[in-house]
Amino acid sequence: MSTTPEDSLEKAEQTAVMLLPGDRQATPAEVDFAVNTAVSILAAQGITVERGQVRKVLEARASVFQADSSAMKDDEGHLPWLADAKADRKWDFWDRYRRYLLSVAKLPPQVVRRLDQSTDDVLGELEDPQRDGTWRRTGLVIGQVQSGKTGQFIGLAAKAADAGYRLIVVFAGIHNDLRSQTQLRIDEGLLGFDTQYQFRSDDDAHRHIGVGAMSHGKRLKAASLTTSHEKGDFARKTAVSANVPVGSVPVVLVVKKNRRIIDNLRDWVIDNHGVEDPETGRMVVPDLPLFVIDDEADNAGVNTSKDPDTNPSAINKAIRRLVNSFTKASYVGYTATPFANIYINPGTEHDELGPDLFPESFIRTLRAPSNYLGPERLFGLQTDGDEEDIEPLPLIKHIKDTDLWVPDKHKSYHRVPDFLPESLQRAIRSFALTCAARRARGQVAVHNSMLVHVTRFTAVQQQVRDQIDAHVRLLFDVLQDRFSSAREELEEELRQLWDEDFVPCTEDMNGDRLDWEDVELHLHAALAKVTVMAVNGAAKDALQYYERRETGLSVIAVGGEKLSRGLTLEGLSVSYYLRASKTYDTLLQMGRWFGYRPRYEDLCRLYTTRTLQRQYAEITAATDELRRDVEEMSAVGLTPREYGLKVRTSSLGLGITASNKMRQGTRVRLSYSGELPETTIFDLSEKTVRNNYELLESFVARLDALSSGKVDKRSGSITWSGVSASDVTEGFLDFYLTDRQAQRVRPAFIAEYVRQCAKQGELGNWTIRLASRLPGGKKVGIAGHSVGLITRGHSKASDIVRGRYTIKRVLSPTDELCDLTDEQKKRAREATKEAAKGKLNRKGEALDPDTPRGRPLRHQRRPDQPLLLLYPLSPAEVAKSPEAPEPAAPGNPEQAAPVNPEPPAPLVGFAISFPFSHQQLKTEYVVNDIWFKQDMEFDDFEDEE
Repeated sequence: MSTTPEDSLEKAEQTAVMLLPGDRQATPAEVDFAVNTAVSILAAQGITVERGQVRKVLEARASVFQADSSAMKDDEGHLPWLADAKADRKWDFWDRYRRYLLSVAKLPPQVVRRLDQSTDDVLGELEDPQRDGTWRRTGLVIGQVQSGKTGQFIGLAAKAADAGYRLIVVFAGIHNDLRSQTQLRIDEGLLGFDTQYQFRSDDDAHRHIGVGAMSHGKRLKAASLTTSHEKGDFARKTAVSANVPVGSVPVVLVVKKNRRIIDNLRDWVIDNHGVEDPETGRMVVPDLPLFVIDDEADNAGVNTSKDPDTNPSAINKAIRRLVNSFTKASYVGYTATPFANIYINPGTEHDELGPDLFPESFIRTLRAPSNYLGPERLFGLQTDGDEEDIEPLPLIKHIKDTDLWVPDKHKSYHRVPDFLPESLQRAIRSFALTCAARRARGQVAVHNSMLVHVTRFTAVQQQVRDQIDAHVRLLFDVLQDRFSSAREELEEELRQLWDEDFVPCTEDMNGDRLDWEDVELHLHAALAKVTVMAVNGAAKDALQYYERRETGLSVIAVGGEKLSRGLTLEGLSVSYYLRASKTYDTLLQMGRWFGYRPRYEDLCRLYTTRTLQRQYAEITAATDELRRDVEEMSAVGLTPREYGLKVRTSSLGLGITASNKMRQGTRVRLSYSGELPETTIFDLSEKTVRNNYELLESFVARLDALSSGKVDKRSGSITWSGVSASDVTEGFLDFYLTDRQAQRVRPAFIAEYVRQCAKQGELGNWTIRLASRLPGGKKVGIAGHSVGLITRGHSKASDIVRGRYTIKRVLSPTDELCDLTDEQKKRAREATKEAAKGKLNRKGEALDPDTPRGRPLRHQRRPDQPLLLLYPLSPAEVAKSPEAPEPAAPGNPEQAAPVNPEPPAPLVGFAISFPFSHQQLKTEYVVNDIWFKQDMEFDDFEDEE
């Protein structure tokens, strides 16, 4: 049987993958069994394949892991439905897509399992399309750049179609090529047919692709009124003539974010399915459940109007009008850069358009798989707390020689000098070596791309494209001339680059090392395939990845805006990037080099400036902090409307997003000044629990040695006054251990802040209060004091997690008043009432708080008047689960095994009421409206004492 080694290896890999367990990580023994069985099966067919190669490929796929997603959500008015639907509906679209991901796309099994889980999580947050009545759900999914968001929302769309959503609209960017690329992915992963030839799966054209072309894939009924052609966007005339049965089969449309096109889509649906709403007189679609997926949700769809309530911007208005025209509608935005979305005002309401696109139903973060080459791995990340810092991979090369060629600031009529900088020549040689090395590793019929992004002007891009094209042709001609000295010089340069750069990098990253002789054999063939294209609105070149899928396309893409958002460069290995931007989101979106690089990650290179590298490192830290905030607020159980998001601003002069997308954002300089950090998430490991309890005892003994504590006879609480900043930092904060997920309470950061303030003459006179509950609390001895333990039940809104305990709050609000003078309390009460004016509680009643709290209270503190509150928490509460996640014990249906056993000692929580600083330099953030107002919330705290 004639077959290439590459084909044989692929067949062996596909066979072995099907033998791995589908519900968990494979063990080494299971990998061995799958490899041996696959090799034996192919041998019986006359196909020989090297066992070690199969094992290496399979281990790479089987070892990939992916963490769970997490979400903040609001289930008010939402009815759980997915668990029942799983049992009584067919999930054919999803099952077909899952098989495609495993057998054709070759995703690691663990990644497909996580995708199954995360799409279930999102789908379950939407409403059941079969639910009667009027409903609307809006959510946001935060992924990472080039991390597989498209594949994720295709899986979600497949499940939505199975569940009963009959009109699925995908908004895909603002450019034709991105819309076309997304449509092709939808054709392959969901529809199963080529939309350039047919609108319906049962048309006579029979142009099956992707999931529809699999020998074991079902032919499922579906339709589309948009095509993967460059000009295949929604057209009302086409829709009228196509006669697609909307409502009886899933209809999937991939549409550009263009006001006129979206309005035409809405008008067409209203004309065919609209009825007059007797209450409002508006035309609405009553029984056709709509599902909108807004890809790159922070781009174009965000309301940039100065007056968002009465005069929204055009595209935002069109999307809201479409969604509001359906009585049953779900909207999910996808983005890697949510900086604009978090500044949407959740309170915006419009008579015709309804509320804005704030994700009030849920905000979910997706973790990328371990084989994702993302910002953290490329630029490094300094983490806080117990996590190890992430060191940057050795893939970045600095550019220093482009000032005379394409300066940072240049005009559209700039004439590029007739030379290529040495750094760009080196980058091109690196690309040639990468293409050759991939061939040497058996990756022959694959796509290879190089990105050159040095200017936003199309005329300048064309000049750069011509220069690079001439240089590539010169390299090819030199290599073709067997007897010239120029060839020997070029080969020596290439060999030196390989030995000095690629070999050490591959060894450092534990890659598949190749000798120079292996690479040299493929250089000529690799260079022969390389084409140079300009990719912009003025160029006629198009990246024909789909058309060249059988042989692979090797391309150097020179571009600007079109390459900066959404568009995927297949097989991208070398990037040459000079293009500065002034905002976080634009810079991150320009990072096309993020993504998955199976078996050639060590061959990738990013050529850029030191300044841009520093900017990316700063953005990486800010984005990571935002993601961790979402994860922590998810653990605490807050809803999107309750959650105040903040994004750290840049020390290098970058903005967060375009200023017109941040009209609802407030710039603040933020530290712990005026803050109330409090512990709500506890690590239940014995080491942490014992450490913190022993620390509490030693700290109380230290306080007793300094002064006599004042005992509250009613509660047994003990208060010490006149404690120095160093006693607080050295005696408590420096040694307190937090749960890894408790990112908002970082003792090391708090201690450093206290030290800096102390140098400025602030925070020098602390009051410490050890809270006690008498009578009623279980008595314990703490450094000779009899203290009644405080009870804090598990937060009803938080999931129960093994090894972690989450409460709503540790603070009893009245405790924050314990060190204030009568005059301070009076002013705090007046300020609290003033801040509450015009606000309503959750019952719709006017707020009239009696107890001072929040920032109005902390504004009354002198700069040297901080308060540390210590809470010894009853460990018995940990074992009292508010639900029974594990099966009941046999013969005793009432008793469920607790998720967490009772800890060996009381948990130690703390809260610090910081005064506002007059001196301390702060980190600047831009915060959304919720964050700014969240300390003005006056919902009654259920005091459990």
